[in-house]
Amino acid sequence: MDNSSGVGVLDKAALVLSALESGPATLAGLVAATGLARPTAHRLAVALEHHRLVGRDMQGRFVLGPRLSELASAAGEDRLLATAGPVLARLRDITGESAQLFRRQGEYRVCVAAAERPSGLRDTVPVGSQLTMAAGSAAQILLAWEDPERMHRGLHNSSFNAAALAGVRRRGWAHSVGEREQGVASVSAPVRSPSGKVIAAVSVSGPIERLSRQPGRMHAPAVMAAAERLSEALRRASE
Repeated sequence: MDNSSGVGVLDKAALVLSALESGPATLAGLVAATGLARPTAHRLAVALEHHRLVGRDMQGRFVLGPRLSELASAAGEDRLLATAGPVLARLRDITGESAQLFRRQGEYRVCVAAAERPSGLRDTVPVGSQLTMAAGSAAQILLAWEDPERMHRGLHNSSFNAAALAGVRRRGWAHSVGEREQGVASVSAPVRSPSGKVIAAVSVSGPIERLSRQPGRMHAPAVMAAAERLSEALRRASE
């Protein structure tokens, strides 16, 4: 085994976690990706699940578990989350709408940070919420820059099409009106890693009555500026 630590069970567990880095996997997928025997892969995945280092998606496939995010945050290594709070609060204050930060996890997007509008009618998305990748402006952002095969899979049964995602890539932002939830509109923009990969989406959302049916006209500049501030923070942290 390459990069062996000398502790076989830990090396094999690391193989399982590394295999899940690229997305959800069935047991057969884990076996193929790791080269482990099927009983060994199953035993390790279930043990890691017990410690919340591995989880399951709605289809029963193995995914990276929530404990990894908790550990990363505790160690101060998650620069994105460390920076997100004040950036989202500023975006909320500028737009007057609730602001969120989404990351993709398998076939879902997860709200990892939020700044809620303090009063009045609002779109509340609690931190930790799992939302569909088939609707909403943040879903469009998280899918628009994926590799062609994964993008094609993601468009199946979605509320948008390939032409819409091409428009998102051209503009640099996405908006939606009543896609995820009736009466709610949103605007999102991409957060990029130092290598340029889209790793998260910054969003504002609220009732159509305030955001109108062209929410991008109102809030795209502010949302894009917030996303760029987060991207710049990640670039600085990597230097």
